[in-house]
Amino acid sequence: MTVEITPVRVLRAGDTPDSDVPPVADGTVALWLLPMADDPGAPALLDAEERRRWQALIRADHRARYLAAHGGLRRLLGHYLGVRADKVEFFREDCPVCAGPHGRPAVRGGGFHFSLSHSGDLALVGIAATPVGVDVEEHPEAEVSDLVADSLHPREREEFARLPAEVRPAAFAQCWARKEAYLKGTGEGLAGGLDRTYMGMGPEPAAVPGWSLADVRVAPAYAAAVAVAGAQR
Repeated sequence: MTVEITPVRVLRAGDTPDSDVPPVADGTVALWLLPMADDPGAPALLDAEERRRWQALIRADHRARYLAAHGGLRRLLGHYLGVRADKVEFFREDCPVCAGPHGRPAVRGGGFHFSLSHSGDLALVGIAATPVGVDVEEHPEAEVSDLVADSLHPREREEFARLPAEVRPAAFAQCWARKEAYLKGTGEGLAGGLDRTYMGMGPEPAAVPGWSLADVRVAPAYAAAVAVAGAQR
């Protein structure tokens, strides 16, 4: 099966998708970008667990970003489900590593899969008929990329070391986004190990059996990627 990644759509804070948004279909991934702007209506949309997590955040900017990301996600999913945003019901699939109830997040009655990621002033959502993972990463400081690169696959560490210093943060962010997208898609999360699967530092992600991976352009100084199960691009 081939996969088509639709052009990234932007959903502004407080808005709902237009009525002409195409439905979820096999082989298609819908990507939505959510700018992190104030969303005064978002608190009323959250369920008890989301509200608890939001209120536990200490920094005001983190709370505002949480509201923008999760309010926007609820509006998107409500549109695809045909229900009010505050009526979307989430649950966790079983973890593929330990079978505990903390795998991929899912919605009841959806018939589709979704993934949410946010970093800095952006959030990215992917929606597909098969398991999907997305990740967006703000480019880190050079010192951070140099330090955390040691957790990558051995071949990626070698590729990173050969890169000119000025391009290392961007290359690291793109490689990291590929890995996070894939591990979110599988439901393993970081427990799946960043050093286990090779994604590469090159201009295109490496092939992973059973999955389709693609880089996504979102904004300057950000990297993003999407991974879709059961598809080959």
